[in-house]
Amino acid sequence: MLRSLRTALLASFAVLSLNPVLPVVAQTAPRQVQIADDPWLYKGSDLVHDAEWKFGRLSNGVRYAVRKNGVPPGQVAVRVRIDAGSLMEQESERGFAHLLEHLSFRGSVHVPDGDSKRIWQRLGVTFGSDSNASTTFTQTVYKLDLPMATPAGLDESMKILAGMMTGPIINATSLNAERPVVMAEGREQPGPQKRLQDQMLDLMFAGQLLSDREPIGTPETLTAATPASVQSFHDRWYRPERATVIISGDVDPAVLEAMVVKHFSAWKGVGPAPKSPDFGKPETGHPIAASLVEPALQPVAMMAIVRPWTVFSDTVIFNQKRMVDMVAIRIINRRLESRARSGGPFIAAGADLSDIARSANITTVQVLPSGDDWEGSLREVRGMIADAAATPPTQAEIDRELAEIGASMQQRINTAPVEAGAKLADDLVEAVDINETVTTPQASYDILKQAIAAKMFTPATVQTASKRVFEGTAVRALVNTRTPDPQAVTKVTAALQANVTGVGKRKAIGTVNINQLPKLGKPATVTSREPLLQGVDIEKVVLSNGVRLLMRPDASETGKVYVNVRFGRGLNAVPADRATPLWAGEPALMASGIGKLGQEELDALTGNRQIGLNFDISEDAFAFTGQTNKADLADQLRLFATKLAYPTWDPNPVLRAKAAMLSGYAGLSASPDGVLGRDLERLSRSGDQRFGLPTREVIGATTPESFRAFWEPLLATGPIEVEVFGDMEAEATVQAVAATFGALKPRAAAGVPAAPVVFPAHVAAPVVRTHTGKSDQAAAAIAWPTGGGTAEITESRRLDLLAAVFRDRLIDQLRSQAGVSYSPNVASQWPLGMTAGGKLIALGMVPPDKTDFFFKLSRDIAADLVAKPIDADELERAVAPLKQQILRASSGNMFWMRLVAGGSYDPAIVQGVQTLAQDYSRVTPADIQALAVKYLRPEKDWTMIVVPEKAEK
Repeated sequence: MLRSLRTALLASFAVLSLNPVLPVVAQTAPRQVQIADDPWLYKGSDLVHDAEWKFGRLSNGVRYAVRKNGVPPGQVAVRVRIDAGSLMEQESERGFAHLLEHLSFRGSVHVPDGDSKRIWQRLGVTFGSDSNASTTFTQTVYKLDLPMATPAGLDESMKILAGMMTGPIINATSLNAERPVVMAEGREQPGPQKRLQDQMLDLMFAGQLLSDREPIGTPETLTAATPASVQSFHDRWYRPERATVIISGDVDPAVLEAMVVKHFSAWKGVGPAPKSPDFGKPETGHPIAASLVEPALQPVAMMAIVRPWTVFSDTVIFNQKRMVDMVAIRIINRRLESRARSGGPFIAAGADLSDIARSANITTVQVLPSGDDWEGSLREVRGMIADAAATPPTQAEIDRELAEIGASMQQRINTAPVEAGAKLADDLVEAVDINETVTTPQASYDILKQAIAAKMFTPATVQTASKRVFEGTAVRALVNTRTPDPQAVTKVTAALQANVTGVGKRKAIGTVNINQLPKLGKPATVTSREPLLQGVDIEKVVLSNGVRLLMRPDASETGKVYVNVRFGRGLNAVPADRATPLWAGEPALMASGIGKLGQEELDALTGNRQIGLNFDISEDAFAFTGQTNKADLADQLRLFATKLAYPTWDPNPVLRAKAAMLSGYAGLSASPDGVLGRDLERLSRSGDQRFGLPTREVIGATTPESFRAFWEPLLATGPIEVEVFGDMEAEATVQAVAATFGALKPRAAAGVPAAPVVFPAHVAAPVVRTHTGKSDQAAAAIAWPTGGGTAEITESRRLDLLAAVFRDRLIDQLRSQAGVSYSPNVASQWPLGMTAGGKLIALGMVPPDKTDFFFKLSRDIAADLVAKPIDADELERAVAPLKQQILRASSGNMFWMRLVAGGSYDPAIVQGVQTLAQDYSRVTPADIQALAVKYLRPEKDWTMIVVPEKAEK
């Protein structure tokens, strides 16, 4: 962690009203909670136990697993898993598992309606991210990430969670309040995607419960739900023997165990324990093909080979055999990706092997054709799969996949000490759900090495696996087309049965070496080197060619080095009044090659190493980003520097990005959410062409030539700031940057002034856009102009608090009380890289007849915030989660790298680091009111709605 500054943050937040973290005193849990077959997770498995987990079982049947984990410091991640999902529902109960999840969070035996959210907010918990739940086909999982957990806070939280399991409030009042929220969640699902998913489940899992038990349920069963029927579902499935409590946190495991014992031991089941239903097995005798017509979705062909689910014991040999299968799948996918990149008949294609909802083991193949010729695309993909089954791969292909898998496993070993506790808890939940175990990263790697030593990965064994994973009980396929075709199902059936021998072709890639890159110039010298901030161990280094380096050696995130190369001026260098190929930068720029190496060769070069090649665009800079390690850092920097000096302009990535965007463009009109994503940012900036998605015409007019003409000068101009934070050595890093970015020629400054960002004028009636989706879907947005730039960083941070208060009120009134919207949101957007263009914006997905209600409610909330100060408790419930988010993030290097990005050129950014704690903590109700008075002015607001184009049939 960044010890000096993070320590200062902790001290500042503690002094400025944050509850201090108290020492947790270890307690001894009663040993009688353990029974003979513990640790229960590993029953029937010969995998190495992860000794960090402590397993137990209460006398009532509750299973638990606890472990010590200090990432991030002070946090405790709690997961309560109930072995009951939508597959446990009867036909009349569809959606009840998910409905019960909502009711449990709303109120329970220990807390009145709505109080759990407020209690947790005071403890620094962010609603929706730190406290949440999910319902799947097979489980319901309650999640709480409790930051800076005090003994009292942890005890209270465990009490609340236990009460949610044992005694949720299920009465007419709570049911009638939460039912509309659940139905709003279902209503807000995009129609075309929902219909595709329904058709896919019906076809691929025909004859099984999985085919018609989606967790969202149906409007009919949810409307018919009564307190008695929901209570009956709860009593049947919410039982101690179906519960697993998993806790990973910065607390003595004995204390965590004692908490489980204290709060879950008294739980008793109601009535006889039910048997889990038979989920069914894949069967023959059902239709093998289906089609649908969804013009809003990309044409797609999906194929599935289904087999019975067979994960009955998680053993070494099971994992090794599955590894052979996965190597076979990886080789096929690499060949498919190579064909797509080289101008094949499909934009993308890939296969996957997975176990689904304890119902089937399934191999899926998905093909996105370049145009509407799904038959030709599917034929070629099937041909390449058939070739893999007919002809063994080369040992070089196998070794490449094994090298990549091994490198990934080694990196996991290196970074295991800094694996987040929440991730470990989530991994264990998933293992329990699919009847598997968890083991250590080293043990996983040992399983792979043992399989390699036993010669399990030979051309013959991988060829056999290539056959095996495409054989099963049934083969089924589904296509989506843009226009109706009465013969579609017949064509799909024929495509599945067509002879594809000799159709697929392989492309071999030879050995690729880093020295095949063009040579860079003479290394630069260091002209200055100084601390960026007094007392903070971030250094600023200036090189003789003008390149600047911000560097922070920090080994707390073992094995991780983050690299961010900011260059040019980002959106400030792009014209605002005309369309450009800006949109194609992220999907095509890195893929277009470096020197003589195209994307295929770059994959071969980086695949078995820890090197990232990503591209990003911000207001004031373009950026190459990657996560690497100490050993690969120099080559990571060399690749990025060479990209600036010797970019290649392969046309295929541009053409592929263009085809992909055009193929999916109609889908942007198919839901209110899609229309907002396409148009809102541009409309709320007075038509500025730098924001939002381009029109179909702009995409269609983009050529490889226009792409190069736009991007080539942007790569060659403007300042460079290299940021390297993480587990590396300072002197070696300076030398590596000097030899790569320091070897570039001094860069020309971009002389064109940045185009100003203009917020639109107030409108008497909302701007209207339409969508082609469901007739019961609409969206509404209201925004107020704020500001931008680094000179007023403090103002931007306090606006985050105003937005948090606004958001909490909107959720309470629009969702919890009115039941009109499932996921309303309010956010403050303040672009630090521009001097204007910020806004505070409220969004809600609502029924079409509720848009006026949304605007009235939003304006009423705004007016109330202007009229009087909020109370101290409401402010604390906004401040505490934000402070905790900062404190947790501050344990990682990425947080600090983002915080100081651009700081070598802009002193205000550096100053903003020093004021971070006080900007959030030294805020009063009067300050929040002053911000509301300044910005939430009714004569300045701008509104937009997205309504249905016509009633959907």
